[in-house]
Amino acid sequence: MKESTPKVSVENIAQALYVVNRHAKTAPDPRHLYTLKKKAIQQLLQKKQAKKIGLHFSDHPKYSHQHSTLLVQVADYYFHIPPTKQDFQTLSHLGNVDQTFRNPKTNLSLSKAKNVLYQYLDWKDPSKQQQNNKKKSYSYQPSSAFSPWGQFTTWSQQTHRRKR
Repeated sequence: MKESTPKVSVENIAQALYVVNRHAKTAPDPRHLYTLKKKAIQQLLQKKQAKKIGLHFSDHPKYSHQHSTLLVQVADYYFHIPPTKQDFQTLSHLGNVDQTFRNPKTNLSLSKAKNVLYQYLDWKDPSKQQQNNKKKSYSYQPSSAFSPWGQFTTWSQQTHRRKR
């Protein structure tokens, strides 16, 4: 991490992970959010700022096969991530997930939560990079033989127009 960036507290990271995880569960394409969550938790585990608790059976078996998830504690929050082979050998299995337990609520927007995690991971926001790469084009290019003012153009005239 760069020295110039202010440090983010573990509590703030935990709240950001909670928000990202909550939004990922309902997102149409949650891959980026789950990657962000997984990478942040892995980094917290490496720095010993998070703790592996044990293994749980997944509530959503893949292809009708039961599998386990790793329960990780970050501050007062608990999250599940995919386990490694070593986790199966070193951690105890806790059985089914306790459906009555809930993480504490937090008031944080998704964009702010993602920014906290980007800062912690020292990543650039991919949406800002995409905006910089886009070139704005305002020229109108008709796709039919009719021009914007209703005049009919011949097919030979239409082929001379600039194509995108």
